[in-house]
Amino acid sequence: MGYVLRNCDFALTWVNEELRILRKVDVAIEDGLITNVGNIGSTDLEEINCSGHAVIPGIVNAHTHTPMSLLRGFFDDAELTLWLDRMWTVERELGPDVIALGSELSIIEMIMSGTTSFIDMYHNPDVTADIALRYGLRAALGPTFIDTLRDPTQVENELRNFVNRFRGSRLVVPIINVHSIYAVNKDTLLRAKDLSNELNLPIQIHVSETRDEVYKVKREYGVFPVEYLNSLGLVSSKVQLIHLGWITNWELGIIAGANARVTHAPTSNMKLATAGHFPMRELMDMGVLVTLGTDGPASNNSLDMFREMKMAVLLQRHSYWDVGIKAVHAFKAATLNGYRLLGIDGGCIDKGCVADLVLLDLSSPRLQPVRDDNLLSNIVYSVDGSDVSTVIVNGRIIYDRDRDYYALRDRAVKIGEELNDFIQRFL
Repeated sequence: MGYVLRNCDFALTWVNEELRILRKVDVAIEDGLITNVGNIGSTDLEEINCSGHAVIPGIVNAHTHTPMSLLRGFFDDAELTLWLDRMWTVERELGPDVIALGSELSIIEMIMSGTTSFIDMYHNPDVTADIALRYGLRAALGPTFIDTLRDPTQVENELRNFVNRFRGSRLVVPIINVHSIYAVNKDTLLRAKDLSNELNLPIQIHVSETRDEVYKVKREYGVFPVEYLNSLGLVSSKVQLIHLGWITNWELGIIAGANARVTHAPTSNMKLATAGHFPMRELMDMGVLVTLGTDGPASNNSLDMFREMKMAVLLQRHSYWDVGIKAVHAFKAATLNGYRLLGIDGGCIDKGCVADLVLLDLSSPRLQPVRDDNLLSNIVYSVDGSDVSTVIVNGRIIYDRDRDYYALRDRAVKIGEELNDFIQRFL
């Protein structure tokens, strides 16, 4: 199975860490991979006319809670601790059917706004994985250790079953989720580390999200959160640290020295008033892999990664009083770095890269005027998900706006009505 994207007006690709903008290019795709880029002559492959479009690498939402679209707009104006208590009140009542509806609604939104892969943390990940596979979206996910809600032995059993089911999948990547230091005990953290080593799986965990969390860990353990995780052997190249809004300078050295990965979720942090500051510039300068995520659709409330790229740049500039973080840094975090986090040769448009691509409609008013020198700025600061015309994952077109828009919109409305019936009891 293969085809050629013909006559793309622009292609944005990474070459030796530098972003290049190519003009009037063809992209050949076969068996899920990009096989050629440039001025491609006649072939036996199906041809798709991409004039009037820019093709960009696939976008990775590196941290979200996919089923939480069921709680979008619910208890929106509270700080994190109170907000979490209210979320957990509802989540204790969730069954697989409701989680499936929330997952499907979020996956529809992600597909229609140009996300090609997401890294998820929630309960019943097998339900979310099944829906991702049905829609053709790439996902990394697994059961979540959260002692306040789930017995850790049960979570471990679910993890082993999840790995047995999805290990080897081309689209689903098993991971270990640990909610946070404050939501699990030391034994659970050590259990997660041992499982990571045994099963060779990465760990995703919220860390240093609020000042209260930092004070609590310091009171109980005498060290700061990253230091505490490091003392347990949990800071390594297998760990993905989320938020890091309240982190010390010396903890940055621990992260960099261990080759740990980090994810910034700017919109959610601002909405939940967690304050602090994610040190994006310092982490990048130290060689740390920095990625971007929306966090969940209950705390953002959008899953549009174009919005998130813009918010990442603006929040950094607001906090630093300078323009050291630029559009190119956010774009790299959302594309190339996202695929590096997944361990996949993607986020690029080159021979051998996985064929995860997004086509943007250059007729959008938000992209005008269109030039080589302003295209990236327009994509990061102006575009939103409605400007996406086509999404390709693993070489398969999973979203064509002309073909799929109305059917997906109608399905989303139907899901919303069903979720409203569920949530009424908590209002």
